[in-house]
Amino acid sequence: MDIVNIDQAEPFRTKDGSEIRELLAHRNSSIRSQSLAEARIPIGGSTMEHYHTKAEEIYYITHGTGRMKIGQAERDVRPGDAIAIPPGQAHKLWNTGEELLRLLCCCAPAYEHDDTIITELGQA
Repeated sequence: MDIVNIDQAEPFRTKDGSEIRELLAHRNSSIRSQSLAEARIPIGGSTMEHYHTKAEEIYYITHGTGRMKIGQAERDVRPGDAIAIPPGQAHKLWNTGEELLRLLCCCAPAYEHDDTIITELGQA
């Protein structure tokens, strides 16, 4: 049985600049085809615009408020919002609120740095 508490998950930076805590993935559990992580974006912060060549993602906002961009569409997001991000779709998330923006990120296949393509000018 694989159970990982968020307090036990070591944070690291993804290629898009997010601070994440990987909860379950092939690196730490019997899960092989997806990953689940919590991402945190500071007040006034954002991810870098990027896309994934293989992975589809689901973002689920748990704390704070933000602005989500997928392709050319933008929308405000808040706790309880689930966001579908298909492979190949450039996306970016800003923290527009007054508290830490926290969200769950589900990726299938699992998140990998090599599957992340930065599209924001002047960035990696």
